[in-house]
Amino acid sequence: MGVRTANVQDGDIGKTLEGLADVIHGRWDASSEASYTARLLNGEEDELLKKRAEEASEVIMACKDRDHDHIRYEAGDLVYHLLVTLERYGVTVPELAGELDARHR
Repeated sequence: MGVRTANVQDGDIGKTLEGLADVIHGRWDASSEASYTARLLNGEEDELLKKRAEEASEVIMACKDRDHDHIRYEAGDLVYHLLVTLERYGVTVPELAGELDARHR
């Protein structure tokens, strides 16, 4: 578990996801030594997929502990790794939004 983020304020999830997706997209050509995201995008597929499973498990454990701040922190890690996964496999955030929108129409 990482250090929990202090003084978290509510944000705009759409802007946040789009901004983070843009940063992730821009990491394709970054040095894998200098950028964790570049390493996940360009490295071994299993490294990214194992990380996704690990982060999902950490969210589950935080939920079992009923620790609000820990749940939020681990969910942030999971969403980041999900966005890296989507980028690696060519699924855009607007495409994901369309999928979700289509499900509740």
